Amino acid sequence: MKIAYIATYPPRECGIGTFTNNLYKSMLIDNKPKEQKREGFVVAINDNNLNYKYPEEVKSIIRQEYQEDYLKAVKYINLSGADVCILQHEFGILGGQSGVYILPLLHRLEIPLIVTLHTILKTPSYNEKAVLKEICKMAHKIVVMSHKAVEFLTNIYDVPKEKIALIEHGVPDIQFNPEKSKKKFKIENKKVLLTFGFIGRSKGIETVIKALPEVVKKFPELIYIVLGKTHPNVIRHSGEEYRIFLLRLVKNLQLENHVTFLNEFIDEQELFKYLYACDIYITPYLNEAQITSGTLSYAVGVGAAVLSTPYWHAVELLAKGRGRLFNFNDSDDLAKTLTGLLEHPEDLSELKNNAGEYGKKITWPKTGEKYVTLAEKTMKDEHSIVIQKEKELDLLILPPFSLAHIKRLTDDTGIIQHAKFGIPNLKEGYCLDDNSRALLMVLMAYREMKDKRALELSPIYLSYIHYLQNADGTFRNFLSFNRSFLDEIGSEDSFGRTIWALGYLLGNAPNDAYYQTGKLVFFNAAPNFEKLKSIRGIANTMIGISYYLRSNPSDDSMTERLRNLANVLMKHYNENQATDWNWFESLLAYDNGILPLALLHSAQVLNDPKITETAIESMNFLTTHTLKDNYLSIIGNEKWYKKEGERSVFAQQPIDAMAMVLMYHQAYFVTKDKDYLNKLYTSFLWFLGENDLRMSLYDFETKGCCDGFESYGVNRNQGAESSLAYLISHLTVLQAYEEFHRSDLKLV
Repeated sequence: MKIAYIATYPPRECGIGTFTNNLYKSMLIDNKPKEQKREGFVVAINDNNLNYKYPEEVKSIIRQEYQEDYLKAVKYINLSGADVCILQHEFGILGGQSGVYILPLLHRLEIPLIVTLHTILKTPSYNEKAVLKEICKMAHKIVVMSHKAVEFLTNIYDVPKEKIALIEHGVPDIQFNPEKSKKKFKIENKKVLLTFGFIGRSKGIETVIKALPEVVKKFPELIYIVLGKTHPNVIRHSGEEYRIFLLRLVKNLQLENHVTFLNEFIDEQELFKYLYACDIYITPYLNEAQITSGTLSYAVGVGAAVLSTPYWHAVELLAKGRGRLFNFNDSDDLAKTLTGLLEHPEDLSELKNNAGEYGKKITWPKTGEKYVTLAEKTMKDEHSIVIQKEKELDLLILPPFSLAHIKRLTDDTGIIQHAKFGIPNLKEGYCLDDNSRALLMVLMAYREMKDKRALELSPIYLSYIHYLQNADGTFRNFLSFNRSFLDEIGSEDSFGRTIWALGYLLGNAPNDAYYQTGKLVFFNAAPNFEKLKSIRGIANTMIGISYYLRSNPSDDSMTERLRNLANVLMKHYNENQATDWNWFESLLAYDNGILPLALLHSAQVLNDPKITETAIESMNFLTTHTLKDNYLSIIGNEKWYKKEGERSVFAQQPIDAMAMVLMYHQAYFVTKDKDYLNKLYTSFLWFLGENDLRMSLYDFETKGCCDGFESYGVNRNQGAESSLAYLISHLTVLQAYEEFHRSDLKLV
């Protein structure tokens, strides 16, 4: 039997990585006869672009937030000769919203799948629930570590009970002498309390510290050791704030001689010496929502006397005298329990004996054999999971997403609108159109990929928009490089694109400060919405309002504004529609896909069948004139395409391709017809050479996009408009790919 493991893995400092390493070693026992030999390899999940020096069993690496890595990994697994795959599932270690990036890998997996669930939420979000349910559908067997987890899976996630296997968390079979361990750490004359694991506010360590003053009065030799580093996610978001809070608390309570923090991630040998050296082990978590705790399992496994708050796993594991419980966030209750146990050593001994007897049953060699039995049964099981094989968007041919060229074009004022080849053309200055597109793009990038560089750029573009707004809510458009205004009022197209970006911001704000600024500018502009005459200005504005209303559906006045604008667009359609001409004008001009796109967005909000019908009709009409021979042929800006005339082929521009990508994405979102995803992908490939000239507009060296192509070939200048059009399209493909693999999930 050959086993593929997908998980985090040492030397990455992660509890699940340690679990996987122990599982790997316990399943692949070397003393078996040759015919019973087991093999295995690991597909390791990296975080935040960090690189690790992995051991030889790691054969493939997935960068957490790179969708294409999941596809490469599954290709490797399918060609490796593996008989079964074991996935360790935890939302935080998998990429995409709610870990959705794992779904396309699992859809393509050609061998039986076993999934170990380390977190099962009692009150999941819609997406968390839907992603986990999809994983459970594809799994042949699901391993959980507690009876409560079985209850949640069957009652909340609708998983058949026969699909679930309960295998408790393994404990390394490591033994030390308690007295020698205490002597090693020079604490042989101390009463030792211990908590270990990653540090974060949910761990409730302050509860223990606040309990100590009362206990220390009776037992001045007591010491509390907090062993563990601050959790990497906590470090990223709030640094060492929590550890500093705990240190101050220790100082305020004058406990410096009784509390020791060891800011380390230590190996298991050293960890177990601490466990054997402690008199009492404490897990003071602040709430019940902990379905599995490896630290608790380790403590019980070595036969420690354990005190814990009554979270789910603790209630179950510490039953039958294997430990004691105290109330959440109740230092007085803990102080009383600690004092009672330290005053009665016989009670401590009883707890240790009960825990130790149970611990003998959950050592890793025994746990590993249970996994082996489950894997062998899974391989022999004749029942197969039916996985829907559908046409796939192939991310492997996409260039890596990069903001390099956008950063090159951006200074502290905004994004420069034009470029000479890949170099910013400062002579042309800035424009509102491009800064609005740039704001939209970086917000999408942060939403889709949590890209911090995108978040850092967003206030520059938002500030530009704010600066260009006039007192009456309209906007100027052009600004010279020396920050001189070049016009009084910009085009209606630039106005609409700005409202689009602001509406998206209000629906997807990364923080409150940006939201409040966007809201101020958006509503200052609102009185001008119904003064618009340009149908593309109207269409762009409708999209922005639609994004706003998705998160503010009770704003009746804004809903009415959207309805009025939609009626204007519908009026244009009805006046120009004719036999074989289902369109809003008497010609196909520029940015055409934006018109059906606006109706598709507004139809989603207004729930108007007539609007939906018109959107589909006009989209199908545009499709017949632009998608041919399995590639996108954009209406060129050289002459455009007049009714009963000849269409222009050259002067094709990236914003038109972007509009098509966005249009088909929204069409899929509204109709769930997966054929639109194929059209979306075909439209995106226009940037990469699937076009009339069979030449790529994306520059793999500069990471920019060329401005279009003429009859002579590609226009090699890489201005903001074209590069932003490419990046917005790229992000839309990633989002569509994600949605596709969620089946009927909706991410708005």
